[in-house]
Amino acid sequence: MLKELKRDHHLTYLTLDDGAAGQDSAERAQEYCHELICIPYQQRQKFTASFYAELGANLFSPLPYAIAKYRSPEMRRKIAELTSDNVFDVVVCDFLAPAVNVPRTLSCPSLLFQHNVEAIIWKRYYQVQNNPIKKAYLYSQWRKMRAFEIVSCRRFDQIVAVSREDRELMQCEYGLGTIDDVPTGVDTEFFRPRRTETREPHNLVFTGSMDWLPNEDAIRYFTEKILPLIKQQVPDVTLTVVGRNPYPALLELSQRDPSIIVTGRVEDVRPYMERAGAYVVPLRIGGGTRLKIFEAMAMEKAIISTTVGVEGLPVRDGIDLLLADEPQAFADAVLKLLSDVTFAVELGNRAAGTVRKQFGWDGVAENFSRICERAVQRAAPTGQKQNET
Repeated sequence: MLKELKRDHHLTYLTLDDGAAGQDSAERAQEYCHELICIPYQQRQKFTASFYAELGANLFSPLPYAIAKYRSPEMRRKIAELTSDNVFDVVVCDFLAPAVNVPRTLSCPSLLFQHNVEAIIWKRYYQVQNNPIKKAYLYSQWRKMRAFEIVSCRRFDQIVAVSREDRELMQCEYGLGTIDDVPTGVDTEFFRPRRTETREPHNLVFTGSMDWLPNEDAIRYFTEKILPLIKQQVPDVTLTVVGRNPYPALLELSQRDPSIIVTGRVEDVRPYMERAGAYVVPLRIGGGTRLKIFEAMAMEKAIISTTVGVEGLPVRDGIDLLLADEPQAFADAVLKLLSDVTFAVELGNRAAGTVRKQFGWDGVAENFSRICERAVQRAAPTGQKQNET
């Protein structure tokens, strides 16, 4: 979307940077912004002693850990400094976590782009947790996240959700007035089969950052509850998990079980998607919309998802993809696609047609731009016209 917005607007991109993305990432920033400003940042490595100590200390913080860990006085100072000269027309806070660093008083309108209703993610994770100690901790995190999300949403001039369902939920739960929604989009030219990969009919693929809690839970659920049921009928089935920072237990599982392939971060997810016989989205927790669904649809993949996995997306069960929520039903849907290649191809082709027709980034970016412009117009003094930058 930033690439599209850059065609008509001047964009300055300010971000925390731990250096992990490398120099190439900084060089590619010119594709989507005019200036890139990086704030040095270092977070605790997961599953270390210092990480668990930080989790324990968070018990005494009013902020949830997922927000507190991104707190950066330097980023807050930089935002205040950049906006003090009145050269920007609008500040867009992308995701909820950076809101902890946005000063309460700005000289221009502020917009919070909510890709999820974050409190819902933590509520669902609390609900599916069985360990009583973890469940108590997650309950605390859910309540803290909800409190922070309410306060944050109410202090921004404009809120943008990524689905009608999220917009209505935030309006109802958080008492918000000025809120719009824009659909998730996909680069339909980039995500398109190249016909250079050999299809592996019994290979399943999942893509997504494995350091994101809903994705970790999804793969635990799939490998423990669903994959064994599939193996009863298709013993040579494989699962390829593509995404950065896989959690240690998954890496250990892949070493013991050759049917589970874990790639870690890759430069291009498309070859892995194109080789797969089906694309699985076994999400049980989450919010917002799932960009991975649209990417897989654009790649003409046959998709099996939970209903949580497609929340907020205008997709149709049995036409664009297959939906299943219980382990046996999910396994049966996978088996149907693996055994009926003709049906799987037809399902993937219909999905691609839907996403290419309705969800290209150009229209989504235009909608987002209009929302920003309305926020600027509302804040402008009578008779004064501003241009978004």
